[in-house]
Amino acid sequence: MNRFAASLALLALLAPFAHAQTYPAKPVKIIVPAQPGGGLDLIGRTMADQLGRSLEQPFIVENMGGAGGAIACQTVARAAPDGYTLMVGYVGTHGTNPAVRKLPYDAVKDFTPVAMVGGTPNVFVVPPSVPAATLREFVAWAKTNPDKLAYGSAGPGTLTHLAMEQFKVAAGVTDITHIAYRGIGPAFTDILGGRTQAMLPGLAAALPHIKAGKIKALAVTGTRRHPLLPDVPTFDESGYPGFDGVQWYGIVGPANLPPAIVTRLNDEINKALAVPALRDRLGGEALEPMPMTPEEFGQYMQNDIAKWTKLAKDRDIHLTE
Repeated sequence: MNRFAASLALLALLAPFAHAQTYPAKPVKIIVPAQPGGGLDLIGRTMADQLGRSLEQPFIVENMGGAGGAIACQTVARAAPDGYTLMVGYVGTHGTNPAVRKLPYDAVKDFTPVAMVGGTPNVFVVPPSVPAATLREFVAWAKTNPDKLAYGSAGPGTLTHLAMEQFKVAAGVTDITHIAYRGIGPAFTDILGGRTQAMLPGLAAALPHIKAGKIKALAVTGTRRHPLLPDVPTFDESGYPGFDGVQWYGIVGPANLPPAIVTRLNDEINKALAVPALRDRLGGEALEPMPMTPEEFGQYMQNDIAKWTKLAKDRDIHLTE
């Protein structure tokens, strides 16, 4: 090989690394698949702020709600894989929705996992009118009131729906009626008013109502008690193992993002998650940092989809809308 050919080969080898060093050379868009406010928006704006500071380019949040996140997912899946269009992927877009719906995107093949950010456990809550102080007491009471109880969810196929269906099977209380709402807000309205008797929302959304004494927390998902609710046992402690699901949030991009750019973004996000001030900020919102490599994050998403797909098949939950 002559010197010219050798130089070309070397330049080709170094090109991805040079691209990563100059990235980002212009503003980067982070799409949030929901309207402003709530956990998705918090994650998007927090990561945009952190990445903008560390990479010295604006990271701009664009809220794109609708169709359970499908509109945002389609937009990102079709974007150029150059690192300038990212998205907050979460348990809905890359966990439960693929398990129960035929989607216009492939949650695995159409995306590049960049970084896991964090998650919040789900918490089993009941209104004060329910005569139960523990999960076992609730199950005993529910069995004495067949076909009289209802639980609310943020919508068909959401984690708040599928996790409760998982619990109904585990506890043998399958006759509790599911009432699906358009979002977690209306579901809270009815449980606070005593019109439904149970719910399994994310802790971040439920915490203000629990602290105010408007609902009672009986158990949390996960492998350990949550520091913000140290007196509330886990499902495992309550006699119902296997409830380790969380409302998780991460950053994804279109398929085929350059590996060097993925690595750089992942490194910067994981560095940010190690900063005590950011950890405290997220912790105050009941969000626990969950740093992972891109490969670990990708495997986590696939495992989550497989888990909820099995549950949906077992419970015959398949949505067409």
